[in-house]
Amino acid sequence: MTKLSIYHPSVSRIIDNINKVIIGKEEPIVLSLTALLAGGHVLLEDVPGVGKTMLVRSLARSVDCDFKRIQFTPDLLPSDVTGVSIYNPKTLEFEFRPGPILGNIVLADEINRTSPKTQSALLEAMEEKNITVEGNALPLADPFFVMATQNPVDYEGTYSLPEAQLDRFLLKLRMGYPNAQEEMQMLDSVGMKHPINRVEPVMTKADLLKMQEAAANVYVAPQIQQYIVDLAQISRSHPDVYLGLSPRGSIAMMRAAKAYAYIHNRDYCLPDDVQVLAPFVLGHRILLRSEARYDGLTPERLVQRLLEAVDVPVERESVHER
Repeated sequence: MTKLSIYHPSVSRIIDNINKVIIGKEEPIVLSLTALLAGGHVLLEDVPGVGKTMLVRSLARSVDCDFKRIQFTPDLLPSDVTGVSIYNPKTLEFEFRPGPILGNIVLADEINRTSPKTQSALLEAMEEKNITVEGNALPLADPFFVMATQNPVDYEGTYSLPEAQLDRFLLKLRMGYPNAQEEMQMLDSVGMKHPINRVEPVMTKADLLKMQEAAANVYVAPQIQQYIVDLAQISRSHPDVYLGLSPRGSIAMMRAAKAYAYIHNRDYCLPDDVQVLAPFVLGHRILLRSEARYDGLTPERLVQRLLEAVDVPVERESVHER
């Protein structure tokens, strides 16, 4: 991922703050902020111990939002996510005890270790932005952002997310291992006190909501919209693809491009925004044919082939004309 321009000043403050905890991972930080500002959610897949949880916690602290964590286990019930009504013998009434899904920034840790029934409770809340408890619809907090993690090395006792549910996540990311220099910095920064304890808010929840609104108002020229549609159309007819990009995927691509442009201090989108984000937005939404998988083709490589096959809008000066 390349930096297309300088960051928005407010975004720079958040990135610098998170960098106190997460060293050398500017790409997943920027992409996580992209999902947050776009009103979407993130699936973070990587091996244990590379900083997935610290990324979410430091992000929540930076924007002064209510942070909730759900540790998904095989015996977790949907009510453990949404909340449950408990009888109070003093008042002779049932009282609702809200679940962790009612936070602003929710870490769904190891989501693939719980049953599909419990997974669906979380994924429904992500899509509908409300939960239903005993027939009553309860709106979720605003902002509402879920970052779910899963470990690709765990196979026993896990339940893979179906493709239809993966589509609920705006982006799918990986952290990756740090290099030797970055790992030395980590060892030095931990010392006697973990750096997460030194992270202070750099903006308020109200500031974040204003940023989300500004990102939603970023201009997307018709040429950029056509570019996204062309990518979606060719994905549905590609010989290596069993299931192409859905219309919801096209909408996700545009929302992400808007937020990414805002992060880079622009009020208009460029084709570069789509190209940078495409592997993270489209890869988990495209299902390859079994023959292509056997030949070693991955969704990420397929997305690159799609980008190479679609003509890029070249009239750069016109993409931000209103």
